[in-house]
Order: sequence, then structure tokens, then C-alpha cells
Amino acid sequence: MIHNLGLQNTIFNQFLSELRDENTQKDRMRFRKNLQRVGEIFAYEISKTMSYEPCEVVTPLGIKTMNLLAQQPVICSILRAGVPFHEGLLNYFDQADNGFISAFRKHKKSGEITIRMDYLATPEIEKRVLILCDPMLATGSSMLASYQALCDIGKPRHTHIVTVVAHQEAIDFLQKNIPSRKFTLWVGAIDEELTSQAYIVPGLGDAGDLAYGPKTQN
Repeated sequence: MIHNLGLQNTIFNQFLSELRDENTQKDRMRFRKNLQRVGEIFAYEISKTMSYEPCEVVTPLGIKTMNLLAQQPVICSILRAGVPFHEGLLNYFDQADNGFISAFRKHKKSGEITIRMDYLATPEIEKRVLILCDPMLATGSSMLASYQALCDIGKPRHTHIVTVVAHQEAIDFLQKNIPSRKFTLWVGAIDEELTSQAYIVPGLGDAGDLAYGPKTQN
């Protein structure tokens, strides 16, 4: 199932428009803050799909039974652009366990793009709800490699893949390679074009550079 939050008339699109706007992007702190904001909205929407159980809450004047999360999710993000996005999700799922993955595209002179993974740290994910986030979903290769690496450690009960801007090619790629019953995709927008260097157009640019500054290429 695909949930496209950008199709709804909500404040979400204000934050997304600022993430895209080349003038607003000059303020790195605001860019990071907007990634957090959309992460919070995604977290709220994802929370509607999760399992709850009745719990007694003791107040100063009595006891109230309320439905609370039956199990906390595991939030995993792909470094480095995923960090502020992760923080937004964690602001709402504030008791969640957390994992981090270094997976990135390597551009060869031949034009070939490969996926390199340098680091993975994750808590136990067996039979748990996994939220896997990365702001951009261009080809889907990094996301799939991250998902498969996590599944080698433990099989999540269900995975929510969360991204701000996606390309249809990446969506098709994930649907082809991950059983539909195993994951739900949450996007802020689906853009029309993908360049030969696998950048989404109009997209929003390099989310990692916009959040933390340019990096050297090696």
C-alpha cells in the first residue's frame, strides 16, 4: 500500500514546499527543521496503523484506562540525510529503539551506479514493526540494500518505508523486490523525472548537503 501525504490539503505541503524552495534551502537549520516536521507528521499517520492495548493510567485523582501502543517500533535511518528526518519520527515515537545504516550510491566513470554499505547498527527487529526512512527515494537500490541487510539480522513483522520525495521507478523496484504484505510505503510526493545520475527532478536537491553542508567526492 502507498500513502502519498502530498495529495492531501494539509500543512504538510507547506513544509514540503519549503524543503523544495531554493531560497529557503539556504537556511540549513530551517531545512533540518522541516525534515523533522514532516517526519513528525509521518509518525502520526503511521501510528494510526499500529496495534494498541488498554492500559491503566493513574492520575492524581483516579485511574483512567486508555489505549496505548502495544509495542514500540524500531526506527532505522540511512545516513546522513536521514538523521533530521529520523529525529522527527523519534519526536513522536519517543520510546522507540533506533538503528542507523550507512548506504550510499557510488558513481563509476563508466556511468554505472553501485551501492556501498559501510556501517549498520540496529537493535533486535525480529517480529517488530520497522520504520525505515530516507528523505529521497530515487532508484530504490539503497533502500532495498538496507532493508535486506536488516532482514539478515531479523525478520520484522511489518516495515514502513518512509520518504519525502520518490520517483515511480523506485516505487516499482521496491514493489517488485519486497512482498507487498511485508511493507507499506509512505511518501510526501512522487516526482516525474530521474536524471542519468539518478537525481529526482524537480526533487529538492541533495538532502544531505542541504542539511549538513557539501561533502567531498571519492
